[in-house]
Amino acid sequence: MLSTDGFFDHKADGADGNTDFSNPLSPGKPHHQPKAKSVIFLFMYGGPSHLDTFDYKPQMIGMDGKTIDVRTFGRGGKRNRGRVVEPRWKFQQYGECGKWVSSLFPNVAKHVDDIAFIHSMTADSPIHGSAMFMMNSGRVLSGSPSLGSWATYGLGTVNQNLPGFVVMLDKTGGPINGAKNWSSGYMPASFQGTHFKSEGAPVLDLVPPEHMSGGIQRDVIDSIQRANKRHASSRTGNADFDARIASYELAYGMQTTASEAVELDKETEHTGKLYGMDDPATQDFGKRCLLARRLVERGVRFIQVYSGGAHNDDNWDAHGDLEKNHNHHAGATDKPIAGLLQDLKDRDMLDETLVIWGGEFGRQPTAEYTKGSGRDHNSYGFTMWMSGGGIKGGVSVGATDEIGSAAVDKPLHVKNLHATVLHQLGLDPNKLSYFYSGLNQKLVGVEHVKPIEECIV
Repeated sequence: MLSTDGFFDHKADGADGNTDFSNPLSPGKPHHQPKAKSVIFLFMYGGPSHLDTFDYKPQMIGMDGKTIDVRTFGRGGKRNRGRVVEPRWKFQQYGECGKWVSSLFPNVAKHVDDIAFIHSMTADSPIHGSAMFMMNSGRVLSGSPSLGSWATYGLGTVNQNLPGFVVMLDKTGGPINGAKNWSSGYMPASFQGTHFKSEGAPVLDLVPPEHMSGGIQRDVIDSIQRANKRHASSRTGNADFDARIASYELAYGMQTTASEAVELDKETEHTGKLYGMDDPATQDFGKRCLLARRLVERGVRFIQVYSGGAHNDDNWDAHGDLEKNHNHHAGATDKPIAGLLQDLKDRDMLDETLVIWGGEFGRQPTAEYTKGSGRDHNSYGFTMWMSGGGIKGGVSVGATDEIGSAAVDKPLHVKNLHATVLHQLGLDPNKLSYFYSGLNQKLVGVEHVKPIEECIV
């Protein structure tokens, strides 16, 4: 472990006992010139309503309460009729592009000229668990590597003393399926997401005990050296061993250097206010957005920040009172997201940082119950957006029908989104593969998948 830092006068052995050790998280060579160096995925867990945020449907005004024929499929099953719930928030135009945005996101609305909106996103499942797997790994079943794992597998990470893939959860808890959403699947564990806490020290045991303050304990070094010798004679290309050693090295590096990355008190008062750190309503999400910027600044490849956790109205899953639910979650995230975009732009980092916003699906134009404004899940058509990292600003791609029930113009699949992310990072989504179970596995699957060209500069 210490040989890679020049501590000894010889290099560490690799998994085969002959070649030099290679850290799986070392910076990799892209397939083509990348537009983005890092990704920040702002995950709105639960399914925000595209109809009430960024997908303006003026035709729905005046239809509230009217029963219409419409095909829907959500938690409540398949239906052919429903009671219309017209958008509950006013829309107005912003920016040079004239993009319509609802009053839920007045701060993000100021950045529409830097955002590409995808209004025709589709997914394979309207159920949270499988939809979360789909958005995170491209599959509706567990066991496959997540998007962040593919990014770090393909490119490694610039800073060897920080994880390549970091996940930060909402203060209410994690999403359904938990850590499976940021799993490395059949890849080595070194590519899985590392959970940073939102309260207290972001990483457990980051600060060494007093008796280790002068450096790593001798017995830790000895145990690693014994493990190396013990496995040297039996190793025959066991990449998991290299991954295990890399994990030890990362843990050591984080204890010695990573604490500086999470010291938010070093930020100015102006920056704190930009992210909403001075408001209890926005402080939690703002803190995680600010930490995301600091991690990107220090070379972390992929960061996922969750808004919403646990169940029911703790996330964006507005089955009952739509107004109460979305006012709360949009109110907690609007200013921090706008602050992140502005901060990245002010620091000349937005051009090389790809920011993604969205949930696992959208919501239906009709009510789920006989009373109330709650909407069921909608995977037939919903909105996501991207900014920075070589993405065109001020554009809208695709469209849903006049009431937002399904994508009708340029329907795009989650796989197209994944292909775009990899492409912007300099990776060919149809060539990046990992051999497992007799197949060259790919994030986008077997068939050729194109990035969303209308979004790319």
